[in-house]
Amino acid sequence: MSLEDPRDPETDATTVQRSEAELETLLGDLVIGRDDHVNAPGFVVRPDAVQDTLERLRTQAGYDHCSCVTAQEYEDRYETIYHLKKYDDPTQEVSVVVPTDSYDPVSESAAGQYRTADWHEREAYDLVGIEYEDHPDLRRLLLPETWQGHPLSLDYDQDRPQIVPMREHANPLQADHEGDGDTMFLNIGPHHPATHGVLHLKATLDGEQVADVEPDIGYIHRCEEQMCQRGTYRHQIMPYPDRWDWGGAGITNEWAYARAAERLNDIEVPEYAQVIRTMAAELSRILSHLLATGAYALDIIGDFTATFMYAISDREVVQNILEDLTGQRLMFNYFRLGGVAWDLPEPREEFFEKIRSFLDDLPQRLAEYHNLLTSNEIIQVRAVDTGVLPPEEAKSYGCTGPVARGSGIDYDLRRDDPYGYYDNLDWDVAVEDGCDNFSRLLVRLQEVEESGKIIEQCVDLLEDWPEEDRTVQSNVPRTLKPEADKEIYSAVEAAKGELGIYIRSDGSNKPARFKIRGPSFSNLQSLPVMAEGGHIPDLIASLGSLDTIMGDVDR
Repeated sequence: MSLEDPRDPETDATTVQRSEAELETLLGDLVIGRDDHVNAPGFVVRPDAVQDTLERLRTQAGYDHCSCVTAQEYEDRYETIYHLKKYDDPTQEVSVVVPTDSYDPVSESAAGQYRTADWHEREAYDLVGIEYEDHPDLRRLLLPETWQGHPLSLDYDQDRPQIVPMREHANPLQADHEGDGDTMFLNIGPHHPATHGVLHLKATLDGEQVADVEPDIGYIHRCEEQMCQRGTYRHQIMPYPDRWDWGGAGITNEWAYARAAERLNDIEVPEYAQVIRTMAAELSRILSHLLATGAYALDIIGDFTATFMYAISDREVVQNILEDLTGQRLMFNYFRLGGVAWDLPEPREEFFEKIRSFLDDLPQRLAEYHNLLTSNEIIQVRAVDTGVLPPEEAKSYGCTGPVARGSGIDYDLRRDDPYGYYDNLDWDVAVEDGCDNFSRLLVRLQEVEESGKIIEQCVDLLEDWPEEDRTVQSNVPRTLKPEADKEIYSAVEAAKGELGIYIRSDGSNKPARFKIRGPSFSNLQSLPVMAEGGHIPDLIASLGSLDTIMGDVDR
């Protein structure tokens, strides 16, 4: 990275670091206990003190990023954990733990402090069964409203038959528009075109303008978290993360699990393996961004023959490189706890030459994308000043990745919470302050360029690495059993943004709770802010600019 952090170190609440004792003093009698998390101090508060607690942490201590919300049921209680960070310094973390009685799982909602808590709490209600008072719209999120029971509760009857009737959609704004004109309800999706996956948009039109839009998710919810809870840390979980992003970013997802599990089990990764991981992750990021760029051109100007096929052709080169490295073209399964599965392919010189050939062509290819897209008059008309997402709204919704950086938020975990080999390399974080669809397009193209810089430096290092020091994995025990009730939330900068993993151990070789914080889940929540007041084509352009992947939305 660029070793100088460009952000202005103003002494406001978001930059001042408070000790655990200072935070406890700030919260005062709201705290009823403490909880130990590997990554952050945990403060236990009453269910009726959630709003006051979060308000103090957000406004007085500067924790402006509600990164994740995890809900779970124990034998004697339910529990909600709010994982809080700072956009200016994500290494400053705190966990707010809210236990509720097992017979009356009711807690205050955090949505009044963080808009992103809306969907997170709806998911907790849907799957676990915790109710949140004063929630703006507490109903099921992933399952149909008619679903009986909560699948992650301990007393859930898996054999209970479910009836999901087809009901005619009501127009949510019809009563508000009586006498003022007609509104029309329009279903967009859940077919794939225009919605980038099995996503259903419930759009209400007032004339030609979008008056209301609600993303309806859950169509491909596959219980990924529960699959991981049935797998062993050492061998059986790692194949799953690739499936959360079938756009090519699977290696960055593998790193999210690896980082959490390695921190949980105190596993060190050899320096040589860290360099390989960093190179592979950036190749994977390029795969994702090229697909996002090509699909965006297809979305808003119907450009299939030029930009989309250019992107697919360039992706093919990267996929060939990753196939040489991992043996796979998409579901890579290359990372292992403690390192990577194997060393670089032989002959190494030939492998490095393939990468250098791609990198040599990359500036020319990026120039062509800018000619085709950013200099394109139609793209500019469709993308400039549409899908506007102000930075404060983006923060409130927990947006990360190119979506946040396109709104001028200088936040990238590779630099701000370093892992791998990133803090030893020279690169820059791409940030644009236009806050619109065009800015998000620019950020992704700039990130492809920065990824190229990172990869080139990794290749330089790997070429000269002494053969006797090429250790690809540390010595990891065959069976991993973290101590009981050890908890961690850890995240990486995936292609779409912050991909976080929460793990709680019960002392066995399998997680007791495994929670996935997908970046697209939080990013997608911001769509109504971007779309309302625009037109249907603007809505499609805004959705495409989010580059959502339903694998990490529905999981």
